[in-house]
Amino acid sequence: MPAPHYLRHAFFCVNRRQDGRRCCADNDSEAIREYAKSRMKSADFHGRGMVRVNSSGCLDRCDEGPVLVIYPDGVWYTFVDKEDIDEIIDQHLLQGKIVDRLRI
Repeated sequence: MPAPHYLRHAFFCVNRRQDGRRCCADNDSEAIREYAKSRMKSADFHGRGMVRVNSSGCLDRCDEGPVLVIYPDGVWYTFVDKEDIDEIIDQHLLQGKIVDRLRI
């Protein structure tokens, strides 16, 4: 089996629902995703063989959101602010340690 293209792939839901129901975009998820991507690039740990940070459409967990999921680990997180994202980056994306307090 070939090596994975990325060590980890983080998908941030940035979906905006038009019908007024709760959605991740209501919680500034796009700006938080941009922040995470910038942090990974600053750590020189973004790209092939390392970590990729991407936007995602609806991940269908808006009531628990905002949400992101990290593959291939299959770990789902919610977050409130950049400090939560820093913890996910520092612990999970860079070290492979799951952040239980933010896991959903």
